[in-house]
Amino acid sequence: MSDQRPSIVFRLDTRSDRAPFRQLVDQVVNAFERGQLQVGDQLPSVRVVVRQITINPNTVHRAYRELEHLGLVEGRLGLGTFVIGSGEGAPRDYRAQSWRDALRESVALARSSGVGDDEIVESMRGLLASDAEAHS
Repeated sequence: MSDQRPSIVFRLDTRSDRAPFRQLVDQVVNAFERGQLQVGDQLPSVRVVVRQITINPNTVHRAYRELEHLGLVEGRLGLGTFVIGSGEGAPRDYRAQSWRDALRESVALARSSGVGDDEIVESMRGLLASDAEAHS
């Protein structure tokens, strides 16, 4: 990591439906995939992130634990959190889980609004068909 620039500068979208810890994880995964974060880069300390975006420290800890679980970073006692990038396929696995979580939340919202399962399935088919047309 260069001493000239921070490895990543987090941003929080308060209007997003994504949980703040998920937004942090998304940003690290995206930066890793784009090559902005490389093996050996150090993530900002929890304290720096808290000051940077005014967020609860537990939220940052939760995001860093998730990134460790994915195998993208490791915490080194007394030194910080570093990108290790050994989680082969981890960003893809994370994205798959992430969209499933979003879909689960959408289904729960639809059901709580009185939408039946058949209508949910038909809506999904319609979305898939319109998306396929848009990308063909």
